[in-house]
Amino acid sequence: MISISGIECQKELEELPYFNKETAARLIGKTERNLDAKISRLLKNGYLISLKKGLYTSTPFFQQTDRRRFGELLAGALRFPSYLSLEYVLSLYGLIPEAGVNYTSVTVKSGRSYSNRFGTFLYRHLPQNLFAGSSKIASKAKSLFDFLYLKKVINIRQEIAGGLRINWDNFSKIDFLEFKKYVVLSGSVKMNKILKEIEKIYDN
Repeated sequence: MISISGIECQKELEELPYFNKETAARLIGKTERNLDAKISRLLKNGYLISLKKGLYTSTPFFQQTDRRRFGELLAGALRFPSYLSLEYVLSLYGLIPEAGVNYTSVTVKSGRSYSNRFGTFLYRHLPQNLFAGSSKIASKAKSLFDFLYLKKVINIRQEIAGGLRINWDNFSKIDFLEFKKYVVLSGSVKMNKILKEIEKIYDN
């Protein structure tokens, strides 16, 4: 551990995945303007990394962490409550061919985006009754439901049949039944039309 002057609890700070100004005040041992000045110096010399306004991690922690896994953890902290879903999770499960470059999440709050050294974090709004935030990462069925619910689908039959390039081989009958449950819950006319098209795939 490289010693940085002016930090009372350096080891404890470096063990935290992220922390806010309140925690920084306790661990650094400074308050108000002195704290702001110290954080500013630590950001300039590269010891601290800004994740968003008022949220930080340390470079020593950054250097020893798995970047992708930390990004997944961070996605839930940057905008709370939220959970990973949409393109990132569809790619993770092999349901779409594109790699999940951005961390995509849904939230009951307004949509927002953040960019930092770990990547770009995108958030889309879902109504409270459709928000299933008990897990940090959505299931296959929920991520597909969220994706289709929020997507402006022009030709439902064409896009479900192949336009969206969804790998239905990776979507089991159990996944389909879970997906159907969310469609019923939504009461969405569009999602019911999509459900009927997906049913055709499993009837063949």
